[in-house]
Amino acid sequence: MKVDAHQHFWNYDPVEYDWIDESMAVLKRDYLPSQLGPLLKGNTFDGCVAVQVRQTEGETEFLLQLAAQNHFIKGVVGWVDLCDPNVVERLTHYYQFSKFCGVRHIIQAEPDDHFMLRDDFQRGISALGKFNLAYDILIFPKHLEPAFELAKKFSDQRFIIDHMAKPNIKDGKIKDWQGGMERLSQLPNVTCKVSGLVTEAAWDGWKVEDFAQYLEVVFSSFGVERTMIGSDWPVCLLGGNYGDVIGIVNDYISDYSVKDQKKIMGLNATKFYQLNKGKSYGPQFK
Repeated sequence: MKVDAHQHFWNYDPVEYDWIDESMAVLKRDYLPSQLGPLLKGNTFDGCVAVQVRQTEGETEFLLQLAAQNHFIKGVVGWVDLCDPNVVERLTHYYQFSKFCGVRHIIQAEPDDHFMLRDDFQRGISALGKFNLAYDILIFPKHLEPAFELAKKFSDQRFIIDHMAKPNIKDGKIKDWQGGMERLSQLPNVTCKVSGLVTEAAWDGWKVEDFAQYLEVVFSSFGVERTMIGSDWPVCLLGGNYGDVIGIVNDYISDYSVKDQKKIMGLNATKFYQLNKGKSYGPQFK
């Protein structure tokens, strides 16, 4: 199965999506499954994983509703307050939905660079293991050290680095990011999404070769078994169209074996998020 492992949906509201500023005008509209479906089909994807952008349970419910209505949404990475003392209860509720496959918190927006190492947050991470759920790590390069400490402590938990930890591609910075990523890759429970490339580059002037050294670090560190493609649609529209964004990775791995390309383009995502786990749906949200 060929899977876009990272994309988003929203009904645009300027208050709820206040991170979308004037420089991101293209994102100031609704982005829903009816728009993504043809793009997936046109790029021969069988499905996608929808990932949260709002830190509310309403966001999780919204994505699960869309997933129930659209077969091509194979999984949902939602939001649950991992610092909540009742986190097990909340995870129990959402786990009844077959497409609920993981949780994400927007670490990059937290003022505390070591937020991941808080005791209450770590209690939440430990709770994920009870439900065999994945955790998406959304960070900047400055967070790579605490991410390593977290993943090392919870060695049985599946972690995935979103957007390659957002290296500064625009300015060509690589050294510190490279060291952090190589260290993280030594932990077998950590996987990496090859996504978010164009948003970290010059939006209106990137070239394919701008990404080569960063892709080399990721693929040489994590290998073909622990990497997967994600479009980051619609955020990727800041720097190009869907086909262009997917094409960057397709071009880079074009010399890989067909078997390895299939892993990167969907088989790894299917395995990591357990998209074929086959649980029956719970009751629909009202």
